Amino acid sequence: MVWEPWTGCYPVSAGCKYCYYYGLYSKRYGQNNIVKTDDFYKPIETIYMPRKKITKYRIESGKIVFTCFTTDFFLPEADQWRVEAWDMIRKRSDLTFLFLTKRIDRFKISLPDDWKDGYENVRIGCSIEDQESADKRLPLYLSFPIKHKFIVCSPLIGEIDLSSYLQGIESVRAYGEAGKEARECDFKWILNLHEQCKSAKVQFDFVSTGRNFRHNGELKKINPYIQRKTARQLLPSDDGNADIQFE
Repeated sequence: MVWEPWTGCYPVSAGCKYCYYYGLYSKRYGQNNIVKTDDFYKPIETIYMPRKKITKYRIESGKIVFTCFTTDFFLPEADQWRVEAWDMIRKRSDLTFLFLTKRIDRFKISLPDDWKDGYENVRIGCSIEDQESADKRLPLYLSFPIKHKFIVCSPLIGEIDLSSYLQGIESVRAYGEAGKEARECDFKWILNLHEQCKSAKVQFDFVSTGRNFRHNGELKKINPYIQRKTARQLLPSDDGNADIQFE
């Protein structure tokens, strides 16, 4: 289940350059005005069932709600909207809300008063792309009270040492960059990340090779339709099945 309470975004670091939503060669390039969507109240929308004479939530209990996957939950333009978004997230404690951010430095902005050590139904992933972004974002990320933490290396455009950042992390996911202008992803970087996670007993998932993938020293162009399949074949998930599937 997808929830996009607002839309629009703009670059914050090198990883954003060829973003598949708003990057230089995407269909949404230039759409950097942040606007509230018609789905803003989606988590608390209800439907009436005349046969049963009951009213129930449109999103059924127990669903995972992928939030702000075409934007960033912590955009400054959404500060006021986020207050109301948190209210809906708190009200729907029967749902799991999952989102990624490259703006973890804004975590404390508009945080609900009752957050304390975090909501049980919220999973916040920190998105990084290289060592510079890891060293900048992850110390902050680890210092914040979040019950469920995971790291997403997307797009992975450089070798990363996460060994000092894995305590308290539930999983790490890695993606090569998609698109014709994609920067390369080297399988050596993937294997290195896998070993780091294995040593720390953290689940690691290699999700997609990306377009330009270096394997055994050879740079290959991988067809978009088999990038995920190729990644799974080269390095299956640590448990054979990632707990949450998302792009």
